[in-house]
Amino acid sequence: MKLSFRQPSISKFNLQITGSKSISNRYLILKAQFPNLELSGLSESDDTHVLHKAISTLDQKCDEIDIYHAGTAMRFLTAYLSSLPNLEVVLKGSKRMHERPIGILVEAMRELGGHLEYLGSEGFPPLKIYGKSLQKNKISIPANVSSQYITALMLIAPSFKNGLTIFLESKITSKPYLLMTAQALRSVGVEVDMHEEYIRVYPKTKIEPKTIAVESDWSSASYFYSCLALMDHGEFELSTFQKDSLQGDSKVAEFYKLFGIETQFKAGSIFISKKAGVRLPEKIELDLNDTPDLAQTIAVTCLGLDIACDLTGLHTLKVKETDRLVALKTEIEKFGAEVEITSESLKLSPKANLKESVSVKTYQDHRMAMAFAPLAIKVDLEILDPEVVSKSFPDFWEKIKVLGIQQNH
Repeated sequence: MKLSFRQPSISKFNLQITGSKSISNRYLILKAQFPNLELSGLSESDDTHVLHKAISTLDQKCDEIDIYHAGTAMRFLTAYLSSLPNLEVVLKGSKRMHERPIGILVEAMRELGGHLEYLGSEGFPPLKIYGKSLQKNKISIPANVSSQYITALMLIAPSFKNGLTIFLESKITSKPYLLMTAQALRSVGVEVDMHEEYIRVYPKTKIEPKTIAVESDWSSASYFYSCLALMDHGEFELSTFQKDSLQGDSKVAEFYKLFGIETQFKAGSIFISKKAGVRLPEKIELDLNDTPDLAQTIAVTCLGLDIACDLTGLHTLKVKETDRLVALKTEIEKFGAEVEITSESLKLSPKANLKESVSVKTYQDHRMAMAFAPLAIKVDLEILDPEVVSKSFPDFWEKIKVLGIQQNH
């Protein structure tokens, strides 16, 4: 898909953003345990559809569940399926999913009494899972690899007879996602104690009937912050968002102040605005340990604005849909800039005049496509394999078309 930019006749836009994938998938696991929980505003993402379908097929005694590229579904289902007595199922995914490690979670489930077998390489999917009633109530797990492993344990903890205490080894990565999980549990009546060294989730067998409305996705909103940052001026209304959001990526509002963007909250919407002629810094430095999904967006914004950046706290990016650090370096350098990466950082030395008509590979990674798309405001480019956005934001291309980013197939 080739992209170019045509200045729109207006500078104010109203956009509805899809429901949060992270929140939706947490509540789907909770709804599986508490059937009288009703959900509205669920994410339209592939990941959420895949998880919803997987849970729905369990009543049909299926022998195999394929979650394709859905990382949260793989982690959450590994724990959930292991806790269902008398279940026997194969859990598999795409080729890339079978390259993404899951050994830490499998080992935790085994220590809790679960029965899981690797069908391929040790430490990686696919898995053969034999569901059991898990009786132990304590587990230790590294906290610096993936918050999804810990979330997976927290979500099934209410079904344990005595609940579950999760002892956290090492520094916590992506802590806002664990706070989000705790809030989801509390919102349906499950008691949770959160501490730096451990998390305690208390048992719960049933809840009162309840309806939960899912907040829109802040990660998806970040691409519109990037679009506005790359424009001379404008104002966007994005809905539906909460000022006290527990989504870690809500910090995008704070980060993009650096690019001259102000955020205001009004009646469930955010109004983001940029004035013409705003003065920009020569360099930004950010620790994204709690918000690694914003790294690609911020790096590309800096590329488009000729701002140097030094981003740290990115150690989880190497085990995402692709090795995002290597992918960012490769694709950004196509535009003429220089990028240095380590195992957990990215340093960008920008270039004032970007190369035109670059073809950006997406590596089957939705965030690569969406992070680079706003750059069309500055320079014509091509996004290869653009349909990958369906993983988290199916109507992304229609949304940015409204802003003046033209699509030529």
